[in-house]
Parts: sequence; C-alpha cells; structure tokens
Amino acid sequence: MSVLMILVVLAVLAAAAFVLARQRALASAGGSPRQLHSLPVYYGWFGALAVLVPSLVALVVWLILQPLVLENRISAQLPAALVAEPAKAALTMADVRRVAAGLDAAVAQGAMTDTEAGMIRTEFTNVRDRLAKVGVALGSNVSKEVLAAAQDYREMSHWGAIGRSVLVLGLAALGLAWGVSRAHKDFRARNLVEKAVLGLLMAASSIAILTTVGIVWSMVSETFDFFSKYPIQDFFLSLTWSPNFRGGSDLGIIPLIWGTLYITLVSMLVAVPIGLFAAIYLAEYASRRTRNWVKPLIEIIAGIPTVVFGIFALVTVGPFLRDWFAAPLGLGNSGSSVMTAGIVIGILNIPFISSLSDDIINAVPQSLRDGSLGLGATRSETVRQVVLPAALPGIVGAILMAASRAIGETMIVVMGAGAAAKLSLNPFEAMTTMTVKIVGQLTGDTDFAAPETLVAFALGMTLFVITLCLNIFALWIVRKYREQYE
Repeated sequence: MSVLMILVVLAVLAAAAFVLARQRALASAGGSPRQLHSLPVYYGWFGALAVLVPSLVALVVWLILQPLVLENRISAQLPAALVAEPAKAALTMADVRRVAAGLDAAVAQGAMTDTEAGMIRTEFTNVRDRLAKVGVALGSNVSKEVLAAAQDYREMSHWGAIGRSVLVLGLAALGLAWGVSRAHKDFRARNLVEKAVLGLLMAASSIAILTTVGIVWSMVSETFDFFSKYPIQDFFLSLTWSPNFRGGSDLGIIPLIWGTLYITLVSMLVAVPIGLFAAIYLAEYASRRTRNWVKPLIEIIAGIPTVVFGIFALVTVGPFLRDWFAAPLGLGNSGSSVMTAGIVIGILNIPFISSLSDDIINAVPQSLRDGSLGLGATRSETVRQVVLPAALPGIVGAILMAASRAIGETMIVVMGAGAAAKLSLNPFEAMTTMTVKIVGQLTGDTDFAAPETLVAFALGMTLFVITLCLNIFALWIVRKYREQYE
C-alpha cells in the first residue's frame, strides 16, 4: 500500500473515531451535553488524535529508517570495489535504485512479470534488452552485481511497504478502539486535546530552529572539509579567483567580496533615496485617496520575479548604460556591469524600503508632530527635524535588511553583471558576486570532493556570516526603537 493510500485510510479512520467518540460521550451523559466535562467536539477530536498521532509518528519514523536500513544491507552485499569510497558508494547505490525503479516500470508496463523480475540472477541475461523495449535504459555501466542488488533492493522495499502498512494501520485501529473506549462524560477530553494542540504548535515553531541548525551544520561541516584541502590563508587573502578542476586553482575570495559589496552599494544608492522619499510622501503629504492608489502600485514591484528583473537588466538597462554613458566616456563597451545590476537590484528593493519606512514613520506618535507644529514649525521642518530623527533607528534597520537582500541576489547579477571576478573601481565593468559563484561551482558534472566544488560551501558560510551580522544589527536597532515608543 502506497503512502498516499495509507494517509487516505488514516483520514477515514480518524473521521470514524471522531464520530464514534462524540456519540459515545453523549450517550454516557444521556444525550445531554450539560452533563459532559468537555464540549462534545473535544471527545471527537480526542478520538481522532488517538488514531492519527501514533500512526503518523510510526509512519514518519518508518519512512526515515527504511532507506537507511535497506542501503546498509545492500551495501554489505556489494563487492568491496564498488563501495570502497563514499563517492563511489553513493553512485553505486544511485544505480541500484535506478535499476530497481526500472524493474518496477517494466513490471507495470508488462515487459516482464513480477516473478521474472525476481529471477534476474539465475535466468535473465537479456534484462537490458527487455527493459529497453519499454524505454527503461540501464546504461552501459550497470553490472551483474548491480542488477542483483537492485532485485534484492526491490524485494526488500516490497516487504518493507507491507510491514509499514501493517504497523501503521494496526496502530490506527488500536488508537481508534482506545480513543472511543475513553469517551465518557467524566473524561477530561478538553485538557488532553489542548495539550496535543500545544505540542503541535511547539513542534511547528521548532521547525524553523531545526532548519537553521541543519543549514548551519551542513555548511560548517563542508567548509571544514574544504579548509582541510585548501589553505585558509589563501582563501581569505588571495586577490585572484581562478578555479580549475584539473588542478592549480587559485580560490581567493576578496574579488568576490568586492563585487558583492560594490553591487550592493550601487543598489542602496538607488533604493534608499527613492524608497525613503516615497515613504515620507505617503506618510506625511499624500492624501488618503492618493495613498490608497500609490502604495499598492509601489508594492507590485515586490511581486515581480527576479528573472524578469534580470531580463530587464539584460535587454534594457545594460544597453542603455553602455550606449549613453560607458561608451561615450570610454569606460567600457559591455552591457553587463556593476551599474546595471546595482540599478536593477535597487529598483527591486524600493518597495521593501518604502513599505517598512512608511510603517515606521506612521508609528511615530502624533503628539510629536502636534508639538512641533504648535511651536510654529512648518510641515517640512517637522518631518526633517522631528519625525525622521524619531524614526531613524527603524529606518536604519529597514535599510540594513534591504542590504542583506541585495547581497543575496543571484539571478539579476548573473544576467546584469556578468561572471568576471575582478578588482576594479570602474562601475561599468563586468563583475560578479559570491552567490553567482556558489551556483557556478555546484553546477554541472563536478567532483563533489574536489576543493573547487567544496569552495561553494566556504563562500556560503562567509555570506551567511555577513548577512547574519547585518540582520542582527538591524534587529538590535529595531528593538531599541520599539522599546522607545511602545
């Protein structure tokens, strides 16, 4: 039974438990809800939870452990030459899973029976040809050992699916019987259901923490692996970025940091004035009708995909800057440049800064404005000397968060700034960022254990630390701002 079918059966059993538990609780109270400790719906939910909680926990644990157990058992049966190294073992197991899936497809399409698929090692020497007839290509590197392991993998997966169905549905049936039997007028169903909901909320809130821990752990472990193969001082102090998978690479991060910060600076020079002035206008000068029209129009920019911005940079902004500024001034003849990517990323960040700054300015107490106007100040003087200084911590926090977003942008940089890692002050030259190189080093058929591939994790860890520091600083400023005006 497939996982989807198991979930459907569990949903039916949970619905049945809900109805039966509710009816049994009402029957124990003579049909009067006033005699119940809890509302009738709580008894129903208790019955449904009695079915779902143990069965779903067992299903999740089984789905996590079964692949690990199967791969360990199959690896133990394979020749040592096929699993001598971790990378080679991973490729071999990928072939085993692919062949097992091919056997399942052949059985499903009628190219062979289920019994025939289980007799590969003893009777079938033309398995490759028979699978090719139904469009399942095994490849020339599939050996007899891999075919045999695939048959064992398929058979164990089949029995594992049966055991999973029996265990999960058995627990669901026991939970149904137990949940319905506990439904009585004196049973404190509400307390247990609320505890279960509290546990669900705590689990949901823990997902973000566990995800962050997993991301950091994966990057830290691979980063240490990279520094065990490449000198750390060369990575942080070298001025050259020249990866070469055939050897002799120079993986200095300084040109990438320079390109990242340069493009971010240009984007902030575009986004901060426009976004901040738009926020001041909407919060202090615009009428309600104008605000209701202009604010949504500005925020539409945030909903445009970044690939569309990249096309805009490639087709419109880049050629415009090249033809009207770079070429006449003798600063370059390429449409891909720091200026192109920075301007487009700045446009992307305008609604982010505008929306946050607008909310922060509106949060400044009206009494400050009234006091300034009462002393004879004009509206512009009030905005410049009272409102903006009061809202400055929050505005700075919004700017730093926008900078973090600009640092992490990839698609616009790929299409608008090029991929050249260099140190230059010319804003009309092509440069690149750390995020672009992370994608480039992990793209294609590369050796995952090579320093040229592992360097992507070191770049990611460096980028993570930079953006984390910016976000912490921004949150500290915003918190200080909130403490001042709450």
